[in-house]
Amino acid sequence: MTHSPDATPWWRSAVVYQIYPRSYQDTTGDGVGDLAGIARRLDHVVALGVDAIWISPFYPSPMRDFGYDVSDYCAVDPIFGTLTDFDDLVAAAHARGLKLLLDFVPSHTSDAHPWFRESRASRQSAKRDWYVWADPAPGGWPPNNWLSEFGGPAWSLDEATGQYWLHIYLREQPALNWRNPAVQAAMLDVMRFWFDRGVDGFRVDAVEHLVPSAALTDNPPDPAWRPGMQEARALQRAYTAHQPEVFDAARAMRRVARDYAPERLLIGEAYGTLAEVMAYYGGEGLDGFQLPFNFQLIFADWNAASIARMVEGYEAALPAGAWPNWVMGNHDRPRIAGRIGPAQARVAAMLLLTLRGTPTIYQGEELGMVDVPIPPGMVHDPMEKNAPGQGLGRDPVRTPIPWDEGSNAGFTTGVPWLPIGGAAPVSAQERDPESMLALYRRLTALRRAEPALSLGAYRTLSASDDVLVFERRHGARRLVVALNFSDAERPLGHRGAVLLSTRAGAPAAERLAPNEGRVMEG
Repeated sequence: MTHSPDATPWWRSAVVYQIYPRSYQDTTGDGVGDLAGIARRLDHVVALGVDAIWISPFYPSPMRDFGYDVSDYCAVDPIFGTLTDFDDLVAAAHARGLKLLLDFVPSHTSDAHPWFRESRASRQSAKRDWYVWADPAPGGWPPNNWLSEFGGPAWSLDEATGQYWLHIYLREQPALNWRNPAVQAAMLDVMRFWFDRGVDGFRVDAVEHLVPSAALTDNPPDPAWRPGMQEARALQRAYTAHQPEVFDAARAMRRVARDYAPERLLIGEAYGTLAEVMAYYGGEGLDGFQLPFNFQLIFADWNAASIARMVEGYEAALPAGAWPNWVMGNHDRPRIAGRIGPAQARVAAMLLLTLRGTPTIYQGEELGMVDVPIPPGMVHDPMEKNAPGQGLGRDPVRTPIPWDEGSNAGFTTGVPWLPIGGAAPVSAQERDPESMLALYRRLTALRRAEPALSLGAYRTLSASDDVLVFERRHGARRLVVALNFSDAERPLGHRGAVLLSTRAGAPAAERLAPNEGRVMEG
């Protein structure tokens, strides 16, 4: 199986870097990162060799879900700074050749948003239909059996008006009604507001839940669910996710982006089956999102055969002309180095940065960070608070970046909002030529120097004996990537010159060291 790209917009050869602003760099001493802190640390991003930064929400918010409960889409929460700080950050990023992407949260607002306050005021409110309201079922129960992603029913009763409002997430995150043209227009204007300020694109949050079924049909039970699993997974999402109107909304967002420039990028967050994710590319002409996030590596069985099957299946499912993308982790999922161990995390880094497609690095992966234990008194995440002890909490993957060996690892002069740890600091890794940071920098540099890695065709060569071998080809240039998923030496059978290895002092010629990845000339 081979694929070759037809065009090369900037994002096809790019590496994207996700920044969780609360945990990147604090400049005010309040223990929470801010926009000025991101600007201060842009040189780290440049040295890492990435091309774009995606910043998680910094909009005004009660912070019930840490910025994903937005109370004003066109401003900056004072915790993170001001619009002037944002404009300065855009200018600083662009001056360094970096693209800047924002998180767009279109499916719900905060209950503190003026729109919802007006909607909730009465059934006759001009904005009543801006949110999803429904009458009670017989007996006063919720309108149907839909479950919140955070546990419990996806409906809350407003006693004053006698109707329930829908919230796929927290009750403080009421669902917008995207069937209302006024809502669509208002949210597309939000995109225009930030495009006008110079942003290069958006990562669109939770898009699969954007337009639930208007019929409010019960979701069927999921036979795979067992006690102890996330409560929301007890039901299949047949009527709450990936409804046909969602794809119309994605096309509308893409039209807005195209009005500014064809290269403005939209990345979609949609968890689902392979077929469901592929639908977000759009129809003829690929008129949806350029990069619907591919989360398969987050959930993959970590062995050569499984990874090979997954890559092959994903490549085969892509619509004609669509561009792949790969993700190892994000602010919601356990860190890769903790999932597979530090030795295999180096192999994972090489896999991420040598597969065909646009990779996204979550801050701290370049340091080999693992999840940081959170003492009970410092738990913030509502998922953990609503289901304590079930391992659903996301705080451990959101802890601050350790920058140096000084007080609070250089992150803050105050008390950090979450504990700091999980990896050696940036300053120490910069002094170590064999550190994880050094490996990431070498990988991104090689990717940038070799069109075969950034734009070339992909073909699996073998996946046996714990070793995955594939080729990347661009014109006459052929590179071979070999990844050892075991902790023992393995025969290789390829004698090309080694351009990069994940291990120092690795055996030469036909053997791979334990946990070694290698890029070779073909």
